[in-house]
Amino acid sequence: MKWTYASQRKEYGRALVELGKSRKDVVVLDADLSGSTRTADFAKEFPEHFFNCGIAEQNMMGVAAGLAASGKVVFASTFAVFATGRCWDQIRQSIAYPKLNVKICATHAGITVGGDGASHQTGEDVALMRTLPNFTVGVPSDAAEAFKMTKAFADWNGPCYMRMGRLDFPNVTEWDAPFKIGKGCVLRQGDDITLMGCGIMVSRCLEAAEVLERRNVSAQVINMSAIKPLDEGLVAAAVKKTGGIVTAEEHNVVSGMGAAVASYLAEHDPVPMRMVGMMDTFGESGEGEELMRKYGLTADRIIEAAEEVMRRR
Repeated sequence: MKWTYASQRKEYGRALVELGKSRKDVVVLDADLSGSTRTADFAKEFPEHFFNCGIAEQNMMGVAAGLAASGKVVFASTFAVFATGRCWDQIRQSIAYPKLNVKICATHAGITVGGDGASHQTGEDVALMRTLPNFTVGVPSDAAEAFKMTKAFADWNGPCYMRMGRLDFPNVTEWDAPFKIGKGCVLRQGDDITLMGCGIMVSRCLEAAEVLERRNVSAQVINMSAIKPLDEGLVAAAVKKTGGIVTAEEHNVVSGMGAAVASYLAEHDPVPMRMVGMMDTFGESGEGEELMRKYGLTADRIIEAAEEVMRRR
């Protein structure tokens, strides 16, 4: 497939600027990475509503909680590995427990961070955040969805987490497509197998579906950007239609999007299933696309999984 590409981070920054123009209660925090996270765009326009908390992520979450408790809608950003793991206790105790309006929007998630290596590549952030009561978790599939998710989070009551990548993402959704928190969407109709992705892996699912079509397999492709609350109705409809599912994510398969889908199916509608993602391993230093191939985050791996599921069905 021939893709056009766009930056999730850039559209996140643009959404923040639009929010700043329309709302006086929006405040943005960063941990000394505003150029990379693109919160610098907001800081330039609204310096009195922006706070650089320095390389002190735990403190940033405490500041975010305090501002939210005083009535502000707070967006707090840094790299995903720091936004979740380094300050999980502060998030749990000061943001999740009191259900404050803090929106943690993290960039540089997954192994596509590339050369920074395993210390900066997080495959655990979705797992950490979706286990927290009161948290809403989303993984946008492209730049347009990152923009719309940011705007939607501002109106959502309670804490939220959004993960974005470092690389430019293929454009897989339309700018005028509706977006609603807690809802996924069908990008391609199919009858034989369901391919369900989040983040950059949605584009890999679409690539896999094209190849499968040439093999006379009709694959349905779902963009499941809604991790928590999971769009259970869409999952149920998909497996009823196709009888098998493959999930794909740039995240550890332990307690990621695939695990959320598997938990739902185990209780309500068990069907053959495979998860494509990081197979409980850390990454390493390398180019982003090179690492995706090495760790099996590819259309080819999705195709293999789909063919196995159909054999088991």
